[in-house]
Amino acid sequence: MFKQPVSALVVIYDANLNVLLLERADHPGYWQSVTGGREGNERLFETAIREVQEETGLNANQYSLTDWQTQNVYEIYPKWQYRYPPGTTHNTEHVFGLELPHQVTVQLAPREHLGYQWLVWRDAAEKVFSPSNRAAILQLPQRVIRKVL
Repeated sequence: MFKQPVSALVVIYDANLNVLLLERADHPGYWQSVTGGREGNERLFETAIREVQEETGLNANQYSLTDWQTQNVYEIYPKWQYRYPPGTTHNTEHVFGLELPHQVTVQLAPREHLGYQWLVWRDAAEKVFSPSNRAAILQLPQRVIRKVL
């Protein structure tokens, strides 16, 4: 079955703006935030919750999950186009943030990820391979400040 070209990106961070990154199993050395495609008719908020659970073992409902009201449309990398219906060239990614009070140990999905690490937001932004993931992480300080004000 093909994936829908609609996804959720979830930047998981702690109160000190450390960001959780995951290393892709299918491309070692590629680091990212939680991300995944919508299934069926689920709401994007539900996609974000499901993907966090699948990829980290965390229950996003126990923390502060926010819809950043940001969408990124990007060209699907050629190496992953086979996952989508023929002729599909672009994906629309919806960005969410998940704030945890502190860093936690996560349970990776071994078929999806090889490892994880917590990095200060600036370092995390430098490490991710995706430009839209980098842009989302770079927005983190302003989003947290706005929330506090």
